[in-house]
Amino acid sequence: MNAVLDPARRNFLKTSALVGGGLVIGFVVPGAKRFALAQEPAAAATAFAPNAFLRIGTDDSVTVLLAHSEMGQGIWTTLPMLIAEELDADWSKIKVEHAPAGDPYKSTLFGIQMTGGSSTTYSEFDRYRQAGATARALLVQAAAARLKVPADQIRTENGHVIAGDQRLRYGELTDEASKLTAPDPKSLKLKEPKDWKIIGKPTNRLDTPEKITGRAQFGMDVQFEGLRTAVVARSPVFGGKVKSFDATAAKAVPGVRDVVQVPSGVAVIADHYWAAKLGRDALKVEWDLGPHATLDTAALRDQFTKLATTLGAVAAQAGDAVAAMANAKKTVEVEYAVPYLAHAPMEPLNCTVKIDSDKCEIWTGTQFQTIDQQVGARITGLKPEQVFVHTAFLGGGFGRRATPASDFVTEAVEVAKAAKAPVKTVWSREDDIRGGYYRPAYVQHAKVGLDADGKPIAWLQTLVGQSIIAGTPFASAMIKNGVDATSVEGVADSPYLAGTPAHRVDLHSPDTGIPVLWWRSVGHSYNGFVMESLVDELAHAAGKDPLEYRRTLLKDHPRHLAALNLAAEKFGWDKPLAKGRGKGIAVHESFGSYVAQAAEVSVEDGTIKVHRVVCAIDCGLAVNPSAVEAQMQSGIAFGLGAALHSKLTFKEGRVQESNYHDYTVLRMHEMPVVEVHIVPSTEKMGGVGEPGTPPIAPAVANAVFALTGQRLRELPLQLAATPATKA
Repeated sequence: MNAVLDPARRNFLKTSALVGGGLVIGFVVPGAKRFALAQEPAAAATAFAPNAFLRIGTDDSVTVLLAHSEMGQGIWTTLPMLIAEELDADWSKIKVEHAPAGDPYKSTLFGIQMTGGSSTTYSEFDRYRQAGATARALLVQAAAARLKVPADQIRTENGHVIAGDQRLRYGELTDEASKLTAPDPKSLKLKEPKDWKIIGKPTNRLDTPEKITGRAQFGMDVQFEGLRTAVVARSPVFGGKVKSFDATAAKAVPGVRDVVQVPSGVAVIADHYWAAKLGRDALKVEWDLGPHATLDTAALRDQFTKLATTLGAVAAQAGDAVAAMANAKKTVEVEYAVPYLAHAPMEPLNCTVKIDSDKCEIWTGTQFQTIDQQVGARITGLKPEQVFVHTAFLGGGFGRRATPASDFVTEAVEVAKAAKAPVKTVWSREDDIRGGYYRPAYVQHAKVGLDADGKPIAWLQTLVGQSIIAGTPFASAMIKNGVDATSVEGVADSPYLAGTPAHRVDLHSPDTGIPVLWWRSVGHSYNGFVMESLVDELAHAAGKDPLEYRRTLLKDHPRHLAALNLAAEKFGWDKPLAKGRGKGIAVHESFGSYVAQAAEVSVEDGTIKVHRVVCAIDCGLAVNPSAVEAQMQSGIAFGLGAALHSKLTFKEGRVQESNYHDYTVLRMHEMPVVEVHIVPSTEKMGGVGEPGTPPIAPAVANAVFALTGQRLRELPLQLAATPATKA
């Protein structure tokens, strides 16, 4: 993706200039407007539906257009697998591109073009298979006409159409096939699972060679003649605004071209990043810090703790939990807490914008193409169809590149508009970590009453933390009766509560002024930790083995049990560990998948070391088992960083952490051995990008308790002192 990228890639709708002729396959989404690139000659864009998911070239290449963003989760391979399966394509001929922003690529689940919620593969499972099947049907029709044989006597294999001893390459048939009318996708008969040759088979990633060789183009790599670079001085306190600024010293820095005020702060525009950075260092800005200049982490923790002991909005309720508590033979009453977290992707935020009189082009790694396109139109005064979003590879997203406010894209468009020139707006890592949109902090208070057998009969739990949905366009759909569904997911719908006759879950959503956002696994990221740690506490209070206790409580939840039992079996739960080692287990459902993890830990000089993690997942059909394994490893690494190290703190309204040296993520030498096992399943498909994260923190915390006797109820996990181990 070479910056103004590559004209052939940008102009993919041209039906003849791309590969010397070819076949474009597309579907019209009901109710969607047709999306045509404004800069394309009308004649070139009228031959086929412009919302194509694939095209076949005369050179036999099959190019798959991704409606979603590749950010490491592997859809650059998984979605082409779906098309290739039904097309009977030659896998060595598969190529991949990100699709442009447009109505036809909107998610069938969310109504916008986006990537999130671990939804890409299962939401596109039918649509992308239909795209492949449609292409195959057209090629068969074309071959039948040329060879003068009935279509039902033709078969396809490895990029060829075959009739008896006659064989034609797909590329030989594209011109004829392109003149035919595509069948209704609903009329197509897709392959039976028993006939699959690609789906369900471990498949190497198609983007690996590009990333190994450095050919892969990320947003930060965008470069073209005349492009300038900007950095923005933003308020050190959220909600602050510019009072005044003096750009004299900044403009004296060699390479600085301009200094302009934009809604988010003051932008220094230069020939390259270093000049822009030095210019910003020299810039003098006086800030109106606004109402949040006294934000303090300790004060927020006190506020949340007090709220956690009061009634809030009811998220789930059955029976009279207060009355039932009086009949409990034993009660467990605890408080759990998690901090604010940054997403901290390897590639900091960046966005390149070029504005002309009749169009605006945006190059960035984004998870929200539709919203970015709308933002570009609003700021420039252009129509959405005149705004072209070129999606680059994302150097990590984890939710940060999916803001409802489209913050970093909004800022970049404002900068380019003010500069009257093409500009790449770049955030340093310090800008990124201090720039807002964090996983919210939470405090939870729980009281659970157990009967004589140790089973919960009464459960009261109150959650306190910010809503990520409040104030966004999603609020009306996702906040009901004062309850943000993402705040309580994994608690309000927990199978443990479902099996407790009397329970109540309350929620407080204080507004602190801190911008918060979904973070890999969203509410499950903290609720998985709380619930699986709490259930472990209940097991020990009941005098039961933690695994057996879970089996009892989950007896009516077969998918939880399948993952739990497989993880325990492969871990060797009943086998003794080496001296000085402890074991813990956790199981949690999120995004339609069920994941169990067992962890083996030790404590060395007061430091928790995780040696081994065994993970089992039931995600329904595993389209690419290799990708499932990789995402479980990734989710575990991501979750371990938060479990052992990561947190953000505020003092006098300012974020105290700034880079990887003080906002610590997992280091390579800390990565445990990870074994991943996939539960054979024909159940409904779930996601895999996020579900691997929630169980790891509780599995480790439970192992630390088993080893040391210390119950750690706050993240990141920190031992009170160097303990003597129990094991």
